[in-house]
Amino acid sequence: MLNSKQRSNLRGKAMVIDPIFQVGKGGITDNMVEDISKALECRELIKITVLKNNMDSPAGVLQELAEKLKAEPVCAIGNKIVLYRKSKKKDFDHIEF
Repeated sequence: MLNSKQRSNLRGKAMVIDPIFQVGKGGITDNMVEDISKALECRELIKITVLKNNMDSPAGVLQELAEKLKAEPVCAIGNKIVLYRKSKKKDFDHIEF
């Protein structure tokens, strides 16, 4: 569980990264969850765009993905969401708080 200072630090780091996934009108699929999980393992911090034709709010998508991926929800600002999950890789430059 992230505290507010850690979440704020991650939010600052997420400002400079580009979104690598989009959630559209099809919603969240199993393949998407698998791909996002792989991306989290490689990057630890990812940004996702929630398109306007999605029926759920960005905050709802953030919570659903966080539960399915066992990741930490960082923030939902506008139509962008940010997720964090510590990588299990040994030889990896982990994000420091």
